[in-house]
Amino acid sequence: MKTVIKNLMLGIVAGILISIGGAVFLASDNKYAGAVLFTVALLCICIRGYGLYTGKIGFLVLSHKKEDISSTFLALLGNFIGTLVCGLAVRFAIPALGDKALEMCTLKLAQTFPSTLIRGIFCGILMYLAVAIYRENKNIVGILFCVPVFIISGFEHSIADLFYFSASGIVSIQATGFLWTVILGNTIGGMLIPALLLVCGKEKKSE
Repeated sequence: MKTVIKNLMLGIVAGILISIGGAVFLASDNKYAGAVLFTVALLCICIRGYGLYTGKIGFLVLSHKKEDISSTFLALLGNFIGTLVCGLAVRFAIPALGDKALEMCTLKLAQTFPSTLIRGIFCGILMYLAVAIYRENKNIVGILFCVPVFIISGFEHSIADLFYFSASGIVSIQATGFLWTVILGNTIGGMLIPALLLVCGKEKKSE
């Protein structure tokens, strides 16, 4: 039970940090500056070892023990709780950011299912690479480049989107479907590169 609570709390903290990244992006008049500032979230998450679903899911390809699977999906639950609470708090405390989130999310809901899925897949690839580079090399360069790239490219990050939709005040079946589509895309994207490397023998499963 202690491990479950720990992994859930690590996920909640990661959700709070992604929410802070999302808030600074909404507050930035320049999207390029906002994209760069958003990296504070993943930098803190990786350096401190918090639990972000999109940073963990790809590694299940090489190591999928019961505890790995449990910690990954507890992270997702924690991310949801953290972003939900923070989104509601931001909408209450800074209504202007809630209005910006509403405008952004309205545009997101106009996307087709294939478009949203593909955007989620590309974001998942970048998130896996950012975290993998940090884990293997203790180098933050992947974070500093991959995060702004996915934001500026218009790719979809499920945990950031959870914050945006919470801050927007949109509650609907369509919004729920959108978010699950992005989660699916991030999952496929996160697993894609390690799976391909595993097939060609460049990566090996953990013992």
